Amino acid sequence: MRPEPAAPASTALLTDHYELTMVQAALRSGAASRRCVFETFARRLPRGRRYGVLAGTGRVLDAIEHFRFGDAEIALLRDGKVVDDETLDFLAGYRFDGDIRGYAEGEAWFPGSPVLVVESDFAHGVLLETVILSVLNHDSAIASAASRMTGAAGTRPCIEMGSRRTHEEAAVAAARAAWIAGFAATSNLEAGRRWGVPTAGTAAHSFTLLHDDEREAFTAQVEAMGAGTTLLVDTYDVERAVEIAVEVAGTGLGAVRLDSGDLLDQAQEVREQLDSLGATSTRIVVTSDLDEFAIAGLAAGPVDAYGVGTQLVTGSGAPTAGMVYKLVARSDDSGRMVDVAKASKDKASVGGRKFALRRRDARGVAEAEVIGVGEPPLDDGDDRTLLVDYVRAGELVGGEHVALAAARERHETSLAELPRSAHQLSQGDPAIPTRYV
Repeated sequence: MRPEPAAPASTALLTDHYELTMVQAALRSGAASRRCVFETFARRLPRGRRYGVLAGTGRVLDAIEHFRFGDAEIALLRDGKVVDDETLDFLAGYRFDGDIRGYAEGEAWFPGSPVLVVESDFAHGVLLETVILSVLNHDSAIASAASRMTGAAGTRPCIEMGSRRTHEEAAVAAARAAWIAGFAATSNLEAGRRWGVPTAGTAAHSFTLLHDDEREAFTAQVEAMGAGTTLLVDTYDVERAVEIAVEVAGTGLGAVRLDSGDLLDQAQEVREQLDSLGATSTRIVVTSDLDEFAIAGLAAGPVDAYGVGTQLVTGSGAPTAGMVYKLVARSDDSGRMVDVAKASKDKASVGGRKFALRRRDARGVAEAEVIGVGEPPLDDGDDRTLLVDYVRAGELVGGEHVALAAARERHETSLAELPRSAHQLSQGDPAIPTRYV
């Protein structure tokens, strides 16, 4: 008999110490039960970026579902004297029972966009701050970088292959985020199992070095995987390796991969050589620390696909989306909701419950991110409402908004409605302004 699957691990300790001490103090003061609205947003885009892409919402909802303080978690907190017994009793019975709204996964976002809104009492909402930010900041940074890369690549596919350049769990999340933003496949098998992302891969330099020469290595690979495989041809001499590759696999060789040197010049030389050998349909795949700028620089070359690793899984210079989780409204002693906001220098926030829509012109091109404070902004007839319901009274209601296939399609349609300036890689302001009304 197959063993029963293990129960999902608790996510409750994927948080910061001070989230729990705030709950303790709020329970003591009586403010823990005040109704609150928390909002996740970024004050600005990373320098030079024109838009961001939201990813990770589905993972956030999974984390909230498993945000439970079981016996083991309570024992650790008690032994560490993190909080008092009253707070431990509260945590032992914790189940998020509030409401969550947000942008649909795959959607473009801009400074001030309320990408996730949590409404609950203070104690239930504040505990989710750290896990929400850890997921959304990482995944949205990867998706935003991936979007720029797929935009630069055009119709040529990009393959995510950065697993060896980041934490093992971050690698799985990065593959998911990259696929939302248009990547064609990942090298990470766990991402394939967990999220259904297509996987791909053939051989590394070590496979060639294992054999006495390239002919022996290529023969072994073709015999195992067929002539449609991709042969790595830059272990020794590229020109000689391409010649051997076609001799071994025939003119039906699937692809060759280049992983070093001047990729543009090499791709042009290899294309000419392949064509002269009759392998006119053999594709050229390039790898080697590619980012969106390198991909754009290869646009004029005879490159058929890009393998992207380090730069993708580190956000291509912006490893976090810079999102924050702020209290923007709370009930007073009479139960009336009042707006609250930080006024500190360089970190001021806009108080009040937010609503958002994408203002579009008559051609369907986005003109502004319009954010209503306290009530929804008026739709002038061509606008698109951005906030969708995810959780009501603790129950998931919006699972379709985080389905990966839908998120991938949403990313494509969301970017298609942005002005042309959004797709430029040069330094510039956000593609559309954010307007509060």
